[in-house]
Amino acid sequence: MPETNAQPAIDWLDANEPASIDRLIEWLKIPSVGTDPAHDKDTAAAGQWAADHLLASGFRLELMPTGTPDAPGHPIVLAHCDGAADYSGPHVLFYGHYDVQPADPIELWESPPFEPVLKPASDGMGERIVARGSCDDKGQVHMFLEAMRAWKETTGEVGGGVRFTVMLEGEEESGSVNLERFVRDQSETLGKADVCLISDTGMLGRGKPAITYGVRGLAYTEITLHSADQDLHSGLWGGRVPNPLNELPKVLSQLWDADRRVTIPGFYDGVRELQDSEREEWKSLGVNPEEALRGIGLGPEANIGEKGFSSTEREWARPTCDINGIIGGYTGPGAKTVIPAHASAKVSFRLVDDMDSATITKAFFDWCTERTPSGCRWEFEDHGGGAPATCATDSVPLQAARRAIARACKTTTAMIKSGGSIPVAGLLKDELGLETIFMGFGLEDDRVHSPNEKFELDCFRMGARSHAALIEELRKL
Repeated sequence: MPETNAQPAIDWLDANEPASIDRLIEWLKIPSVGTDPAHDKDTAAAGQWAADHLLASGFRLELMPTGTPDAPGHPIVLAHCDGAADYSGPHVLFYGHYDVQPADPIELWESPPFEPVLKPASDGMGERIVARGSCDDKGQVHMFLEAMRAWKETTGEVGGGVRFTVMLEGEEESGSVNLERFVRDQSETLGKADVCLISDTGMLGRGKPAITYGVRGLAYTEITLHSADQDLHSGLWGGRVPNPLNELPKVLSQLWDADRRVTIPGFYDGVRELQDSEREEWKSLGVNPEEALRGIGLGPEANIGEKGFSSTEREWARPTCDINGIIGGYTGPGAKTVIPAHASAKVSFRLVDDMDSATITKAFFDWCTERTPSGCRWEFEDHGGGAPATCATDSVPLQAARRAIARACKTTTAMIKSGGSIPVAGLLKDELGLETIFMGFGLEDDRVHSPNEKFELDCFRMGARSHAALIEELRKL
């Protein structure tokens, strides 16, 4: 019978870690800023890099085009392995992305964002790798890739004998605009999977691995308030006509009541009541909100949000509304006394449980329309979104992942949720009926999407070992 013990693969990872890190550095050097057309060739190169890694580990592979001839997208890496002849466990779809966020503002980076460097960890224990994409998501995908390499090198079996489909996209950081069509077009292939596995989330804390069993959904909108058909002289027209930049904040300020609850009618439809048992379990995790606030330069008085819920409950189980940007009029140096013709705001909503992004977006636009300032008109833009996703905690594959992490990291595995959004999970649930296990190893201070993004090598090590151990657990099922 083929080897199903993970220990040789884990030992291989330990012995070959310097080479693994060198491979990651090579990948991180590719500036795959998928949202920027100037980096289209780089993004394609990063996808090809991942494809070559999977090919070297024995996977069958296709680089699948996306988009249309007039508006082509970045290719999706689609790889497969059939599993061992005696394999009867779940068919696993692994999802990740090879594109990264823009590095701006460049001047705030301590080292060039696409010239990865190893630095001592802040606590003096081990090292970290600093580069754009080091955690989100190349570093975390690389944990899986290296685990696959370890099993191939130690047993000769592709994917360690587990049946895998691997889907890596190049547009996650720009809204996954072509992914929904791709999933529908490839539904026969992707629908053969039984569960999805994603490594793009975090741990409870340093040395405290966790499985994320739920993420919030997202609705992202942009609203523009128009008045005159031109910018106006504020001396001649001020006090005579509506100023969109005055009126827009007045409307937006009505989005919350005194208890910081969102005032849009029907907003909380589909939000499930938080159970006492879940609240008690989350309390037992020892999350320290004041420590988290200190980490971003805030004091305990900044712990604000919807009345009646703790910081953790607000992040993991409650929906939110946030203004992400406002612009209008003159914002350059010096003075320019104008009444702008229009003003815009980007407004996003984080969703939970059974909330629907399209429903929330329409409700928000209707809410704005009812509050249209005199002499003004609205322009609405739906930037899309994604559904929330929660995996049943008694899921057999989830429990297998929990055992794998506990073995590889030699500690208990916490069960947590995340306030972030991974729209693909909701998409796969809606289109293919797949639940997702989020098996990530990032930390809250990894500066994801910010200058000086980093990934602790201890976290990389834990993640690679855990993915290797997961193979054994899946083979046992």
